[in-house]
Amino acid sequence: MKTIKAAGNRKKRLTMAGLLISMGVVYGDIGTSPLYVMKSIVGNNGGMNQIDQHFLLGSVSLIFWTLTLITTVKYVLIALRADNNGEGGIFALYTLVRKRAKWLVFPAMIGGAALLADGMLTPAVTVTTAIEGLKNLKIGDVTLISSQDTVIVVTVIIISILFLIQRFGTELIGKAFGPIMLVWFTFLGVIGLSYLVQDLSVLKALNPYYAIEVLFNPDNHAGIFILGSVFLATTGAEALYSDMGHVGRDNIYGSWPYINLCLVLNYFGQIVWLNQQQGSHAQYGADFNPFFEMMPGNVRLFGIAIATLAAIIASQALISGSYTLVAEAMKLKFLPRLHIVYPTNMKGQLYIPVVNMILWGMCLVIIWHFQTSTAMEGAYGLAITVTMLMTTILLYQYLRFRKVPLLISHLVLLFFGAIETVFFISSAAKFMHGGYMTALIATAILLVMFIWQYGSQVQEANSFRSEKVSILSYKKQLEELCYDNDFPTYATNLVYMTQVEEDHFVPKTIFYSILDKRPKRAHTYWFVTVNVTDEPYTATYTTDTYGTKNVVNVQLYLGFRVEQRINVFLRQIVADMMRNGELEEQPQKYTTMPDRNVGDWSFVLLNEELSPETRIRPMDKALIQARLFLKHITESPAKWFGLEYADVVEENVPLILGKEPQVRLTRRETNQDS
Repeated sequence: MKTIKAAGNRKKRLTMAGLLISMGVVYGDIGTSPLYVMKSIVGNNGGMNQIDQHFLLGSVSLIFWTLTLITTVKYVLIALRADNNGEGGIFALYTLVRKRAKWLVFPAMIGGAALLADGMLTPAVTVTTAIEGLKNLKIGDVTLISSQDTVIVVTVIIISILFLIQRFGTELIGKAFGPIMLVWFTFLGVIGLSYLVQDLSVLKALNPYYAIEVLFNPDNHAGIFILGSVFLATTGAEALYSDMGHVGRDNIYGSWPYINLCLVLNYFGQIVWLNQQQGSHAQYGADFNPFFEMMPGNVRLFGIAIATLAAIIASQALISGSYTLVAEAMKLKFLPRLHIVYPTNMKGQLYIPVVNMILWGMCLVIIWHFQTSTAMEGAYGLAITVTMLMTTILLYQYLRFRKVPLLISHLVLLFFGAIETVFFISSAAKFMHGGYMTALIATAILLVMFIWQYGSQVQEANSFRSEKVSILSYKKQLEELCYDNDFPTYATNLVYMTQVEEDHFVPKTIFYSILDKRPKRAHTYWFVTVNVTDEPYTATYTTDTYGTKNVVNVQLYLGFRVEQRINVFLRQIVADMMRNGELEEQPQKYTTMPDRNVGDWSFVLLNEELSPETRIRPMDKALIQARLFLKHITESPAKWFGLEYADVVEENVPLILGKEPQVRLTRRETNQDS
């Protein structure tokens, strides 16, 4: 069989264009953290009147070391090395280690569900925060936004436009957003530096002592739960890892030092400004945001505008990461098959319409439910702490798989596991203040994954009629049926879309459909498998007739950007095979095309229906029914294979699970005289 070489090594080289695109695609989430981190820390401590210099030094020290340890060390230096053919993220990591233990499927599913849930919240909280910066801001005598209702309307419009442009691909978006994010990060760094130079003494916060001391400082009214707000500074780290396939590892390595520097400068600048406000007579309300307040009046409007653009781009990091996660979940059979669009020639850049619609809808629900960014912050971060913990577990398994010394592997697990457990506990305190929303969403996603994954396992464990059988075992019957005039011709070419394994094994239900229900006589029986390659425009095939002129196994190798028009491809294949003498011609007596030598085509798609004869536990039966329901409401096989306008026969086959009870009838003698 011909081997198709896939583009497994898709590492993107370090280039200026790549650096720019990575800024537009990867760093949006973590890049907008200065908008709300200090706002959350100060607000949860009781406001401006409840903070002092020691508290501020400890807070910024916590932020600095959180960025350093979690984002830089764990994700940039360690996790980015764990890529699966250039793809990153928790599912790609699971793919690398799943053979080590079956239970690893649990952290993979839990972490993936939590990250997808967070992807629904990120656009809502970041864009709402940015638009709130415009509230009550006057240009001359005109107030741009005067109420929270207007904030919500503007936020909904912006987010809707963002989701509508996803279909054009992250390459186009990255090229457009990259320069904006370069301006944004530079702006963050310059504003922060302008205040930092006024009080360089705050640099002593680089000492981790201050980070530890503030956790036990009586001026810290939140205690250890301050970490729930501090953690918001690094929530984009998981998205950074998930988006590696979009821009390449080298471009993240090349751009992160600058991004990190600008973030740190801005946080330190905010601390200096907040410290300067101590003892002032300025009154700050509940929606006080130090990020916007610290801006000089002559640049504030520009700062809010660029912050709004950055917030839009922040949403992009989680949206594009969600597409990648769902695509990986489909490959791992965690989720049912969904339609994927590849807007560009890079496989890592994809678009899933159904996922886009769900994310969009849930973002709108979150905005209308919470109303303000302060309320949304209560829901933000909890899901990501779960994902990070699950990633740490899988990362430990990856280090063991790569034979990293046991001591180092255990240190990674214990060190990051301990830190993230503390973050999880502090974030869990937000549950009743909004965390329940992401918990509900993550649970719903996890339930779908559980149904799809374990429904399949239950089906395989209890099935006795869906085993694989060899085409070779039924080759003789198929040849005889072709020429058996006792049966009418069902179709000249009868096609079954299936997965032919080990060259000749297919599900037994196919032969049940051909031979048992009502023998389907055809001139040629086709068993067609579609293999999607990592190259964008591959279009090749192989055939195996098993020494016959009536049975054909076709293996199609199609690039991920090639439209799967199976009926068109098969007409070309049959013409090629007839030309080579591999198949007999199929002359048509009645036709609109002169000298036509190819007959009609009929495509049979088998739908499994749970039979009443099934005898399994009620819980397992409910799981199978739920899985079949998901299968029916997602992408139809006819549309998936481009057969909307072909002659398609959808045939239900019984799915009988469990052992059928052996009932023996006893004949009763009748009284002839009665």
